[in-house]
Amino acid sequence: MAEKGDQHHLDHKAFLVQPGKRIRLDQYDPAYTAGFKDKGEAIAALEDDAMNLGELQEKLWAAREYGILIILQGVDAAGKDGTIKHVMSRVNPQGCSVVSFKAPSLEEQQHEFPWRPVRFLPACGQIGIFNRSYYEEVLVVRVHPEFFGASVPGARAARL
Repeated sequence: MAEKGDQHHLDHKAFLVQPGKRIRLDQYDPAYTAGFKDKGEAIAALEDDAMNLGELQEKLWAAREYGILIILQGVDAAGKDGTIKHVMSRVNPQGCSVVSFKAPSLEEQQHEFPWRPVRFLPACGQIGIFNRSYYEEVLVVRVHPEFFGASVPGARAARL
């Protein structure tokens, strides 16, 4: 943890996983506090990070060169909604969209697999959040099409 004036900043390095590196959750301490003395200090750091994120969003919007996609995957009650609420609290809602993938609609079932998530990708200058991703479709529908038979487009092709 580093200090900047009176504000404390969370060192995010402990939460980054390098591409290709395998992790085991038992190697991480669930009581890790990042050096914060109490919850109030941690909340202040979160607020500071949220303000910085809001400023960075303004630059993203102004440049309109890239879009950002955040995918949150977790079981029910894992904290996905709370993460969106707190981390994105200072982001301009006009430049951010949240999509929750639930059971596919009839229209979605009539299209091939990538159609569903691709239509929600953020435009340049925008931030998109997938609250529970379409990833479950990859794992369940594509790996085990026998669970769904012909009711899922592409299930027959996935068996070949």
